[in-house]
Formats: sequence, structure tokens, C-alpha cells
Amino acid sequence: MGLADSDLSLLFVGDLAIRRINREYLQKDRPTNVISFSLQEGEFGNINPAALGDVVISVDTAAREAEDEGVSLDARLAFLLLHGILHLAGYDHERSGEEEAARMEAKEQELFTLLKAEGLV
Repeated sequence: MGLADSDLSLLFVGDLAIRRINREYLQKDRPTNVISFSLQEGEFGNINPAALGDVVISVDTAAREAEDEGVSLDARLAFLLLHGILHLAGYDHERSGEEEAARMEAKEQELFTLLKAEGLV
């Protein structure tokens, strides 16, 4: 089963909610832009092969980042969604080395460029 056949839960929240989620599940007491939770890992990861996972995005943080970067909020949200999905697909930039981080960044840029070329962002 590929990603195209997978289910994804997407939740847009504010900084207060994502900070609470980040603190409770990742022990980081601060807001962040995106958090992904895989439903394919762990003890019950094989229960539903179609359930890829959850992506939680802080619209508050995304709006600040969009303004700082001089891009639209829609473009920033699309990029964060791509980032979250790549985490669910097994890409990692935090726990792996620099090579894996570079691989993830290259894939993000490749996919985001495709979205722009299609006029989706």
C-alpha cells in the first residue's frame, strides 16, 4: 500500500493547543509549527494499514513564519503539511544525521516546487 492509498488526519490549531500537545507528547513546553503522529509505528501500528497518521499545524505559528518569510499563509500551510506528511512517510531531520536531514529538505523542495508549478500554492 502506497501513500496514495492512505488516510491522513489533519488538525489546524492555535499556539496554545499545539504547545499543550508538544508538552504532553514530546516533552517540549513551547509552541511549534507542525507535529506529526504516525499510526504505522509502535505496538499497534499494524491495526489499520491505511491510517498513515495525524498532522497538527499551528496556524498562529504558520502566519508568523509566512510574514517573516514574505510568503502567503496558504503557501506556508502547504509547506508545513508536506513536512508533516514526509515525517509520516519515514523522513526525519531531527534524530537522524545531516545526510537524512538534507534528503528530507530536498524532497520537501521537490514536492513544493511541483505544487507551485501546478498553481496550487
